[in-house]
This record gives sequence, C-alpha cells and structure tokens, in this order.
Amino acid sequence: MNPRAMNPRAGRASAVSELTGLRDDVYRRPLVTALDRLGLGPGWRCLDVGAGGGDVSVALAEMVGRDGRVYAVDSDPLSRDEVAHSAAAHTQVIALTQAGEDLILPEQVDLAFCRFLLLHVLDPAVVVRRMAAVVKPGSWVVAQEPITSAGRIDGQPMSMPDARHPDVGAILPALVRDAGLEVIDAWAEAPAGVGPGAVARYLESLTGVDPGDDPVVLPPLVTVIGRRPPLGRPESSQ
Repeated sequence: MNPRAMNPRAGRASAVSELTGLRDDVYRRPLVTALDRLGLGPGWRCLDVGAGGGDVSVALAEMVGRDGRVYAVDSDPLSRDEVAHSAAAHTQVIALTQAGEDLILPEQVDLAFCRFLLLHVLDPAVVVRRMAAVVKPGSWVVAQEPITSAGRIDGQPMSMPDARHPDVGAILPALVRDAGLEVIDAWAEAPAGVGPGAVARYLESLTGVDPGDDPVVLPPLVTVIGRRPPLGRPESSQ
C-alpha cells in the first residue's frame, strides 16, 4: 500500500454515516475521557459544533438527559439532522445551520464541543473564539483535532490533501489559550492496530484502500479542555 493520503472523497459509495460511526468507535476513548473530566451530567446546556461529523451530540444528549439541551450546529443540514434525530431520543435538541465562523446561540451554554472540525474550517482561530464567546463564565470549551502527518501506515506518514489545516491539532492548545480561555488540560491519543480490526476498517473507509497486514497508527487526536474565566477574573491575554 503506498498512497499514505487520507482522502475523504474516496469510497463515497459507502455511507457517510458508516465512516463517522467507525471514527467514533476508534476515537471513542478520548471523547469519553474528556466528558468524564468535566463532570458532565443532567441539566447541562451543550453545543456540538460540526455535529454532522459524528455522534458527539448523541453522547452529550445521553449524559444531560431530559432536563438538559443540546445545540447541534453544522453547515450541512442533512448530516446534522441525522445525528440530531438520534440525540433527540435522550434530550431536547435544537438543530442550527451555521458555519463555525458565524456561530451565534440564543443562550450561553455550559459546554461547547468540537471534534474533527477545525481542520476543515476557513479560520480555526475564529471558530474557537466564537465557541469561547457562547459559554457561560466558568464553563467549558473542549476541542479535539488531529495531527494528520503524525499518523503512520507501515511507517510512512499520512496526509489529508482535502483538509485546509490537517495538522491543526499541533497548535490546538495555543488556539484555546488565544481565545481567552484557561487551558485546564491537554493530551493526545492515537489508535493503532495491525491486521483486521476497527483501525483497518476506519482507514479503508476513509481512503478506499485496505491496509492489509501493514501496521497502522492513526493520526493522534489532540484534546484540549479550556475554561472561560469566572466573573471577576480577567480572561487570558490574546
């Protein structure tokens, strides 16, 4: 195997929902870890920016319950509505069609979350600042983004030609800090495997190429947990 290029357009005959489902499976641990560290629970108001890219809205809805609320925001209403429909089985869901750079909500929320979003937007810094602006003082912004070139297939680096910022995860802590947020925690995790399994299936769905028995290390997913300073405390310098 020798492209080492991650091309989201490859294998479009497979449903997009299958691809996002596999991604949510192999990258599930950093999502669960982040939500556990926040103490997310019943009654929270949450925002999922880029909701059509996976099942984060569903995970949030399951944890906030009927007394909570999830805003599912995406510029693609078709993929967003599929996720929002599933999330609505657990909580109130408000679906909004917006680009991240234009983010506006009717209320401030307890958590703003994005995952595999900033690598595709026009200006990641603007999106993170918008997310910071819609959370309550003392509340949370969580971003999870990859460092694509750090992924490996049989030891060779991966690339993602269609992504505007394929390695945005490498600067994610600075983006969160520069949005006026306190960086509370940050870490990276990379799913890996060899031979048949979830990692190989995910890579095949993304690239259209079966890695066979080649060892695969998927791009590390960088998680940054930021908090908007409470009232009375100055925000971080930008």
